[in-house]
Amino acid sequence: MGSEQLKYLSGYPEPILVQAKRLIDEQKLGGFLLTRYPVVHDVRTDKALYSYVVDIKNDYIKKSQPLSKVVYDDKINVINHALGLHTFVSRIQGGKLKAKNEIRVASVFKNTPMEFLRMISVHELAHLKEKDHNKAFYNLCRHMEPNYHQLELDMRLYLTHLDLIGRLY
Repeated sequence: MGSEQLKYLSGYPEPILVQAKRLIDEQKLGGFLLTRYPVVHDVRTDKALYSYVVDIKNDYIKKSQPLSKVVYDDKINVINHALGLHTFVSRIQGGKLKAKNEIRVASVFKNTPMEFLRMISVHELAHLKEKDHNKAFYNLCRHMEPNYHQLELDMRLYLTHLDLIGRLY
């Protein structure tokens, strides 16, 4: 098995890679994921996604900048390590500077467990406060989702399974 099969897990320690390889070799990765995450969420529309993300924002980082848009985006390519995007757009309108924060979530998350959608939403929301992936950023992610790191690993296992098999649900 080449490192290409584990591209979503690059950077993880060897013991985790060994476990992932064993699950794949024994064709048990899908079953493992289904046991942990048996239900797919029902946040299917951009309007529902916006409401879902704003609710999380209001629960944890209410005083951060407002969000002007939250959408699923077919153009985000998970192969290039982008699962979601936070953009800050500044425009001059009528002599005033208007700033907009937008979150785009890869469309692959339309058909995943709620836990994975929450993890990517929390990740992108954390960028409202912390632009870089530093200690403060991950502390904020864990504040909004205490199980953040496990969910990120499991979501990467899910993406690996999708690449190998094509679907889980």
